[in-house]
Amino acid sequence: MELGKFTLKAFKDLVLSNPQYVELIKGDIYKVVTNYLGTVDEAGKVTYYDGTQVFVDTKGNEIGRFSGKEYLEWIAERTLPWSYQKAPYIKKLGWKGIVDGEGTSLYSVGPLARFNVGNGFDTPGAQEAYEEMVEFFGGKPVHNILGYHWARAIELLHCAEKVKELASDESITAPDVRQELGEALGEGVGIVEAARGTLIHHYKTDSKGIVTDANIIVATTHNKGSINIAIKRAAENFIKEGKVDEGILNLVEMAYRPYDLCLACSTHTLPGKLPVQIDIYTKDGELVKSLRNFK
Repeated sequence: MELGKFTLKAFKDLVLSNPQYVELIKGDIYKVVTNYLGTVDEAGKVTYYDGTQVFVDTKGNEIGRFSGKEYLEWIAERTLPWSYQKAPYIKKLGWKGIVDGEGTSLYSVGPLARFNVGNGFDTPGAQEAYEEMVEFFGGKPVHNILGYHWARAIELLHCAEKVKELASDESITAPDVRQELGEALGEGVGIVEAARGTLIHHYKTDSKGIVTDANIIVATTHNKGSINIAIKRAAENFIKEGKVDEGILNLVEMAYRPYDLCLACSTHTLPGKLPVQIDIYTKDGELVKSLRNFK
């Protein structure tokens, strides 16, 4: 809990007290307007297990909710000819392409999405921090993607508070903790919230429990469209007249790191190097410049 409190204090002292950082956080460069998906408990508070999945639109209005196999009624996955990764979208809104703004069928998941979907947290410290963030942005939903970092810090404290709460639950240390395994069900869907966003695992098995069919939609996939929009917007803003340097690479990197901890880690695997490459082409497809700062 002390780490969670320290992290939020450091964010206030180092980030929110810096006018340039605040301008970036609240500005349009790192802003992607989408729908959002997150998990809530019976009271509508942010939760990570055993909750209900809720969609809200770009204005914060609820579109619908589902659980388990019902996800098939709400989420469709678009195959893209230029990517190995599919692009999920809200099925009932239809495929609108990789575009943001009101009417888009794309959605985002993760800490900021959960912040936008839920009506707060069920622990005092996280709830206080939640209210401060709502006040800072002047309401919800928040589409400024650098807000993911702030929301992630709030969740750090929330999870610590929940651990303390659970540690006081005597039922956890009860001797009756083993569940007898029955027959293979044949089909099942599990949905939980990971640190980086909603995870959906859908499996079908034969009578022996051997998996015959599987579909997994992880946070990186949910955010496929949003990440592409964020990168494009940052590149269009910072790359002028074909001029790009390592500083600009870092500013483009800032557009996708908020969405996904896995991507954040993978871009720092080489000591002292940012493994990002930017190629600039003419409208006719001629490569005019390539910048890569990794070996």
